[in-house]
Amino acid sequence: MTHLHSKRLSGLGPGRVLATVVGLLAALVLGASGEADASAGPSPVAAPRWTDQPHGFASLAGGTTGGAGGKVVTVTDQASLAQYAAAEEPYVIRVSGAIAVEPFGSDIVVASNKTIIGVGDTGEIVHGELHLNPGTSNVIIRNLTIRDSYVEGDWDGKTTDFDAIQMDTVDHVWIDHNRFTHMGDGLLDIRKDSRYITVSYNQFADHNKAFGIGWTTNVLTEITIDHNWFTGTKQRNPSADNCAYAHLYNNYLSAQVADGDPTWTYGNWSRGRTRMVIENSYYDGVQHPYQADATAELVQRGSILRNTTGRTDAWGTAFDPREFYAYRLDPAAAVPALVTRFSGPQKQIGGVTLHVPADYPTVQAAVDAVPDGNTVPVTIAVAPGTYRAKVFIPATKPNIVLQGTGQDRSDTVIVYDTPAAYGGSTGSATVRIAANDVTARNLTFSNDFDEAAVELNGEQALAMKTTGDRILFEDTAFLGNQDTLMTDSPKLTTVSRVYVRDSYIEGDVDFVYGRATTVIERSVIKALSRGSATNNGYITAASTWTGNPYGFLITDSRIVSDAPAGSFHLGRPWHPGGEPEAVAQVLIRNTRLPAAIKASPWTDMSGFSWRDARFTEYRNYGPGAEVTADRPQMRDEDARAHTVADYLRGSDDWAPYARH
Repeated sequence: MTHLHSKRLSGLGPGRVLATVVGLLAALVLGASGEADASAGPSPVAAPRWTDQPHGFASLAGGTTGGAGGKVVTVTDQASLAQYAAAEEPYVIRVSGAIAVEPFGSDIVVASNKTIIGVGDTGEIVHGELHLNPGTSNVIIRNLTIRDSYVEGDWDGKTTDFDAIQMDTVDHVWIDHNRFTHMGDGLLDIRKDSRYITVSYNQFADHNKAFGIGWTTNVLTEITIDHNWFTGTKQRNPSADNCAYAHLYNNYLSAQVADGDPTWTYGNWSRGRTRMVIENSYYDGVQHPYQADATAELVQRGSILRNTTGRTDAWGTAFDPREFYAYRLDPAAAVPALVTRFSGPQKQIGGVTLHVPADYPTVQAAVDAVPDGNTVPVTIAVAPGTYRAKVFIPATKPNIVLQGTGQDRSDTVIVYDTPAAYGGSTGSATVRIAANDVTARNLTFSNDFDEAAVELNGEQALAMKTTGDRILFEDTAFLGNQDTLMTDSPKLTTVSRVYVRDSYIEGDVDFVYGRATTVIERSVIKALSRGSATNNGYITAASTWTGNPYGFLITDSRIVSDAPAGSFHLGRPWHPGGEPEAVAQVLIRNTRLPAAIKASPWTDMSGFSWRDARFTEYRNYGPGAEVTADRPQMRDEDARAHTVADYLRGSDDWAPYARH
């Protein structure tokens, strides 16, 4: 047989930029009574309300990456949390559920290069403190509740030093989306020349001394404090002592403790030689909203004061934050609604994102970092580029999302060039997915073995093989020739399900095959010409278990081809090893067929007749869809039980088509 080079479909279509854009809340319309400096400032831009990348001062001087590059672990007890937090190597530590720390008020020491993140909004540290010793660097603490080490009767915190988080002489720390409440001394203490710190979207609640910065005569600390909610607190909201740069914006101070204290009940305080800039914050029911020592500088612009009394100091020039970093400034009037909704732990944040190649050099390295038995989705974000390497997701690592981050699926390509002659059909696969609950989006998978360049016994060259259940491909491309996409299961009688949507598949011989229940919807399938005038190949080769009523469903799609008219088959029945219980089931419905499709589109394979298989069509159209005697058509009443939902439902009501 003469093999010609593949004619790849140029321009795979615009990819979908998969980013969750949170709707911006309308600015609140407030009366003028009791307000000051109520300029709304710049309008917010359309952007996600949060990302997994730090901003502000924590993003400077090399940035803050936490445990990126290290293993991901999930902890549910104090011993595990303490072990991983204090380890020398980097870790991404997920806290699932509440961890009660003993003895009461004890420290959990956090070493350098750690991310500690709550799973969903369930992660809690109770009766304990996260403590960063001098010299600690590169730490992210996110999405946690830290609570309840308060000693009854000690409102001033004079008998204990039970903070929620305390750090001394550290650098590059991001504290984000946490809730701190009812602790023994301070909630957050950032002490003694700590540098490159960002504190964002946290809640400080029901406490006396909320947030202190300083305890030093040196003027070194650079800190960004934004979108935090201080409610039911008395002082240090925050107090910033001898900070080189303190940038506070879009914070919300409300329901301040009102105990009649004329001095030590206040909002923000620029102390010592601090240079502080406050922008577009909102103060409601606060005594001394913002004040500055005579030796400090404080610039305030755009904030709203409501029901406030006392000092509103502003003098000096401080500094211009935009000379250090870019940031989004929300209107002050929108701050109460924004901050109450989006501060504190969020269900959407508890997942973990591993960045390739920024944090992990290869896709496989990121897969290897995912813990065995993983129960919480981990996203592997793959930057645009061509990754010439094989990838294997073992059955022990479920709940992985492979996400290309380019504008188009063609921007991010995982490719290799092994044929079956050099390792068998499975060994040829560029990517193998054996785990359950794996999703891939906005990616191209390719096996670019050139079958026309060599003559081999074993030219099968898989771009993708799956054996796991509940596998979802969205906006993906599969490039190859023979056996491009294999959707299989661990054994004949085990049913695995695969859903391919808004994607592109190309090949020539048996290039969509296997025994998994597989739905291909709203996709383009290209049947490549091999240069023959009569037989250029076969689109499907299903090997469905006879006990499974649902094999392959291709629906609402387009089959295209550069092959001559009447030279391509829709499929043939594959009986691996002559297995009689593998009886192909394929339905192609509501799909446009090209002239390349034969008038008798099904054919025999290895001595097994196509007439014994379960091959049908339903309401196809196009030049290759003319109904003939050799084209079984599904009846309307049967078609009603052969929908996308029927194929994928299973016993667990899997419905990936319902999510966007």
